Amino acid sequence: MTGSEFFQRDRTLHPPALTPNYKTSVKRSPQHALLSLECSMSEMTGPRFGHGDLGPLDNDLIRNYAHGGEPVGERIVVHGRVLDETGRPVPGTLVEFWQANAGGRYRHKKDTYLAPIDPNFGGCGRTLTDAEGRYHFRTVKPGAYPWRNWVNNWRPAHIHFSVFGTGFAQRLITQMYFEGDPLIPHCPILAAIPDRAALAQLIAPLDLNASIPLDSLAYKFDIVLRGRRSTLFENRLEGN
Repeated sequence: MTGSEFFQRDRTLHPPALTPNYKTSVKRSPQHALLSLECSMSEMTGPRFGHGDLGPLDNDLIRNYAHGGEPVGERIVVHGRVLDETGRPVPGTLVEFWQANAGGRYRHKKDTYLAPIDPNFGGCGRTLTDAEGRYHFRTVKPGAYPWRNWVNNWRPAHIHFSVFGTGFAQRLITQMYFEGDPLIPHCPILAAIPDRAALAQLIAPLDLNASIPLDSLAYKFDIVLRGRRSTLFENRLEGN
């Protein structure tokens, strides 16, 4: 923060809101000049969460929806830190995550992809960061799936994140991708990001040091709220 406000967003790093090759951005992009408003107290403060708000399995997507079995798929651990614009940890903030199953299908009534629903996988969870801003959760690696952008577009495997930060103006909704995914260079959404370094911040590297032997691989995904090093959300402007 500078004085009493958050750092201004660096718009040179952000994808343009209007990206015609990402077809749904055409109707979602602003049609008029943006306004600059001072942060009020409501934007600079945010909700406070306690461990009493969480269930014991909220950060374990392998077990939190299981019904007599475990979900199908590659077992993984995702971990990292939530940092503010100056690199300081953000403790006690709520991190929510949701994803498709190993076949690339969400547990949602509007998802009609032909991959089957996994009866033992709900695909969502949440956790709180610790005093050093760290978080972690267990899950199965999501699958890729087709989407109706052009004739043959596929979304790379990804996990959605929502992070509240220390105030509502810091709230970030983003997506994490996986190192080495061959679909990343072909995704029209990711192609909308002009800065390659910013794109790299959305890709979680494999972290063998955090993997569980004979159990789960691990991926590391740090999240930065606002500022020049902020984690981007494709071509949407909210949250940074």
